[in-house]
Amino acid sequence: MGKYCFGIDVGGTSVKCGLFQTDGVLVEKWEIPTRKENSGEAILPDIAKTILDKIAERKLDKEEIDGVGIGVPGPVNERGEVPCAVNLFWGFKEVTKELTELTGLPSKAGNDANVAALGEAWKGAAAGAKNVILVTLGTGVGGGIIVDGKIVGGAHGAGGEIGHAAVDHEEKEACNCGNCGCLEQYASATGIVRLAKKALAESSEDSVLRNTESIEAKDVLDAFKSGDALAVRVMDEVGEKLGGALGIFAAVVDPDAIVIGGGVSKAGQPLINLIEKHYKKYAFSLCKDTPIVIASLGNDAGIYGAAKMVL
Repeated sequence: MGKYCFGIDVGGTSVKCGLFQTDGVLVEKWEIPTRKENSGEAILPDIAKTILDKIAERKLDKEEIDGVGIGVPGPVNERGEVPCAVNLFWGFKEVTKELTELTGLPSKAGNDANVAALGEAWKGAAAGAKNVILVTLGTGVGGGIIVDGKIVGGAHGAGGEIGHAAVDHEEKEACNCGNCGCLEQYASATGIVRLAKKALAESSEDSVLRNTESIEAKDVLDAFKSGDALAVRVMDEVGEKLGGALGIFAAVVDPDAIVIGGGVSKAGQPLINLIEKHYKKYAFSLCKDTPIVIASLGNDAGIYGAAKMVL
């Protein structure tokens, strides 16, 4: 057992890096840009370079390092291979094989939302919990499921793809994944804006959102918190779809806690109250009182979870 490990979280614009002690103390964190040109060929070499530079800078011995964990935005199979990561312009990529060759350190890879869930279950909002469902409400809806302390990755690395659970079988508009009626079409930042625009088009009702140029999710959430009737109705639909979906997932996993993260979660307690209201309506009796909490590690959940994967 070494003293240290690295946690890496690859995002569309930047790569977050963390050097951790094996007891979970974050020693240092930093970021490097994600260079996506030429099908993202520089991304892993850049990561390897920053890791080796950090080892040299801190005069560490490779023997002291347990390895590198990395979270990527896409499905990852148990061999650490990514079939494709659309936002990085990657096709098939042998992530762990390449990273180990470049750094000379053992490596483990996982889907970014699954890895963030592991981080929250280890050192965040659900610290110490063995069974956790994490939902990240950002541009899309990500999900991560931890059962008995381990990530549920599944056969294709698609375990925990909560955002692509079909929650409306009548929906005609297509999701980015090609299906219709995915949770992501309602509960993501883009989904909230979509529902608000639809509501404005379908009614002549007075709303602060009517005079808002290029509506963003934050505008809808602010209007909802200030009691704007149209925004309240829109967010109630979001709560209904999300609470209902979480009720289904809870019936499968029976988690200790459900953690809500991502940019939309900045709306705080009013959002949680809304989700809880609908969740309680749909959840199985024994799961009705499962706590729903806001993620506490913020943007660091990914590096924590990535580090934990190696340990």
